[in-house]
Amino acid sequence: MKRLFVILFVVTLTLALTSCAPAGTGGGDTIKIGLQGPLTGDYALEGQGFKNAIDLLVEQTNAAGGINGKKVEVFIEDDKGDPKEAALVADRLVSKKVIAVIGGYNSTATEPASAIYNTAGILHITPSSTAVRLTTKGYTQFFRVCFLDDRQGLFAAEFMIKDMGYKNIAVLHDNSTYAQGLAEETKHYMEQIGVAPVFFDAINPDDTDFSPTLTKIKALNPDAVYYSGYFAQGGLLLKQAAALGMTAKWLGGNAMNNTGLIPIAGVENAKGFIATTEPLPGDLEYPEAKQFLADYKAKYNADPTSVWTVMAADAFRVIKYAIEQTKSTDPKVLAEYLHKTFKDYPGITGPILSFDEKGDRTGTIHKAYVVDDAGNFVPYVK
Repeated sequence: MKRLFVILFVVTLTLALTSCAPAGTGGGDTIKIGLQGPLTGDYALEGQGFKNAIDLLVEQTNAAGGINGKKVEVFIEDDKGDPKEAALVADRLVSKKVIAVIGGYNSTATEPASAIYNTAGILHITPSSTAVRLTTKGYTQFFRVCFLDDRQGLFAAEFMIKDMGYKNIAVLHDNSTYAQGLAEETKHYMEQIGVAPVFFDAINPDDTDFSPTLTKIKALNPDAVYYSGYFAQGGLLLKQAAALGMTAKWLGGNAMNNTGLIPIAGVENAKGFIATTEPLPGDLEYPEAKQFLADYKAKYNADPTSVWTVMAADAFRVIKYAIEQTKSTDPKVLAEYLHKTFKDYPGITGPILSFDEKGDRTGTIHKAYVVDDAGNFVPYVK
């Protein structure tokens, strides 16, 4: 009886210690990675792009023997682009003991999720959440492969004022973490150049009729309107602005560069719209990009709908590379490697020079794209 008690005690203690092990320590036969993004809702095209990219790369990785001999297992969760849902998704992925998470798409959803992953000690890389404040919280295992809104705001301000010659510019956002941040950065750099916005305000993204706000802007007779929000609402703004007879030039940020903008706005209304953004997939001249785009087209018989699809691919490739180089799946080891050793990696979206002390990718590339007569985004040429 005493021997049985000892055996039971040892088994119970072992189970207790196992259940208390930190999330994401990488034990087991597979490497568990989470993906969160908006698979439904207004931004579903972006979330589906994430999923397509990761499915493709995981399939290729596992066919080649996995990472350091271990197959990759992906857990995909739909956060709907909503902050409350994003927190629930993060809790679910933590419970699955993933070592790393890719996502989310929008900064508003990424922010609450990042706090949960930080507490759990999980490596977290966002492909597309560009709000500056996300990397000011001291989370040592949070990184991003995208570029920040302060750099985009500078590019947008200089492009509109110096390249296009606009003097009367309205700046419009949607009160989301990303859009408000980009609008404020754009306003800041406009004022540094010497041109203050003639209008600075927000729409409610849950609305579908923006005519009251558009009527106010129209009365100011601006040269241009810069909208820093997302393509779903942006398409409606372009459509409704045309219906009101607005003649101002419309421009927007990198959440407007999705091909889903065109059917919402209509080609006639979208034509001439300019987006400030990272280089679009078709303009990436790097060998890694050409190979990925060819593989993507072969698997899905379509091109990526936006740059965020290829950014998601780079997020996975960075995680894979860090595991290969460190021979570890411990998130702390991987994060330390990315902070201190990782550099000059040949990314699909261009060289990833390094990550700074906050986890931000160093170096920035922004361009201007215009919607042509056929409804395609093409590089803007003055």
